[in-house]
Amino acid sequence: MQTCVSGETAADQVTLVWFKRDLRVSDHPALQRAASGAGQVLPVYIIEPDYWRLPDMSGRHWDFIADCLSDLQTDLTRLGAPLALREGDAVEVLETLRQQFGFTRMTSHIETGNLWSFARDQKVADWARAQGVVWTELPQSAVTRGIARANRWADRRGRFVAEPLLPLSPALRGVKLVPGALPCAAALGLSASRPGTLQAGGRRQAERVLDDFLQRRGQPYRRAMSSPLSAETACSRLSPYLAYGAITVREVVQATARRQAELKGSRNGWLGSLSSFQSRLAWRDHFTQKLEDQPDIESRCLHPAYEGLRPDVPDPALLLAWQTGQTGVPFVDACMRYLIATGWLNFRMRAMLMSFASYQLWLDWRSTGVHLARMFTDYEPGIHWPQVQMQSGTTGINTIRIYNPVKQGLDQDPDGIFTRRWVPELAPVPDVFLQEPWRWDGRGTLLGVAYPRPVVDLKAAVSQARDRVWAVRKDSGFAGKAKQIVTKHASRKDSAGHFVNDRAARTRRQASGDGRQMSFDL
Repeated sequence: MQTCVSGETAADQVTLVWFKRDLRVSDHPALQRAASGAGQVLPVYIIEPDYWRLPDMSGRHWDFIADCLSDLQTDLTRLGAPLALREGDAVEVLETLRQQFGFTRMTSHIETGNLWSFARDQKVADWARAQGVVWTELPQSAVTRGIARANRWADRRGRFVAEPLLPLSPALRGVKLVPGALPCAAALGLSASRPGTLQAGGRRQAERVLDDFLQRRGQPYRRAMSSPLSAETACSRLSPYLAYGAITVREVVQATARRQAELKGSRNGWLGSLSSFQSRLAWRDHFTQKLEDQPDIESRCLHPAYEGLRPDVPDPALLLAWQTGQTGVPFVDACMRYLIATGWLNFRMRAMLMSFASYQLWLDWRSTGVHLARMFTDYEPGIHWPQVQMQSGTTGINTIRIYNPVKQGLDQDPDGIFTRRWVPELAPVPDVFLQEPWRWDGRGTLLGVAYPRPVVDLKAAVSQARDRVWAVRKDSGFAGKAKQIVTKHASRKDSAGHFVNDRAARTRRQASGDGRQMSFDL
């Protein structure tokens, strides 16, 4: 029997549903929990000005979220419980709503966000306890909180994504309220994105993108994901929809599995590509779990021996050149300019940009990681910060990978189409010198070309960086700490291709890493 509060009947009680990175009504555990009771449902999204002032946030994030919120408003209104859009500090907004509607129950999903959101949730938890509000946080993915990672995490993920999708409530009993309006980016102090250059958000768009990938675009996925030319259409492009919860990993996994069943026995490349895609969906959860287990990965080197390796204050000229695509290294600049314009870049090129900043330019990952976070429409802290550290060589457990941007340009853009499109200054440079224009006239002067010389000596910079990083690994005590990190965070695959996290397997692995290159070409 349900316990009533303050003499109210169960039908009078209000449950607040706090939407965060879960902007949908389908397969939504928190909404279903609220809808399963006899009372009213109060859906709320809080626009937090302090959050939008953070250095890792940008107008392109808000524009995408606003699209998602527009669809969410429509769907919730149709179900009978309009979305309350409120602006302000989360605790203050929730307290105002509590006084207005008298709710004593609140549901939301566990959010693996940045450190700011982690601290904000702690403040909300303190407020809820003080006011007698029962706040239930539910998982919306296989990422778990408060459960030892070594306790068969991969098995739990497998069971979670195989569970039936949660049914959509046929109707909700909402409360009477003024819904509120969506502010524009400028009202939040953000720069608006250029119309038509970034992906549109929203549940409707997520469904279209998924269907298009599974039915048409995904066939060459496995072989086409590495080049920015082919990856633009061959990759699923679902990452921002997953990042903000317009669609769930479980929905995508099951839709992909149905398509795999339809294609069973085919030999046209589809099955291999969809199998690779499923693996990357699992890797996505695996990396998000890292940040959930250790939130300070955003601000501290995973292996403490790397603290202080690079200057805390980055060289401003080198940082600006990298941020604006003016390093004098054509393929690096082409990728950065493409990212700035579109908000997306395939994984290999993301890794190259981070590697180049960390090794050739010797910039600290915290400064460069924040810039990339602002640029990526699909910024997902749980993936972003572990990957930023991996590509900067500060985890202590992964193979050090220093990308050669000239070789990457030759391999991934052999005809120079991508490079010339995004670095049009190089139009006069012959194809043979396109990725190394400083070699064109034999003097390195680039006469008549409005393009800078490389900001560093590439060969010397790589040699010096490699020596510095490896010197840290030779220090006493490094290996012991690395083994602890492996025990806490690392994973491997069994013969069937599934992730295994048992302690014995992790202990057997070398602390220097397994050599696998994780990828998120979603």
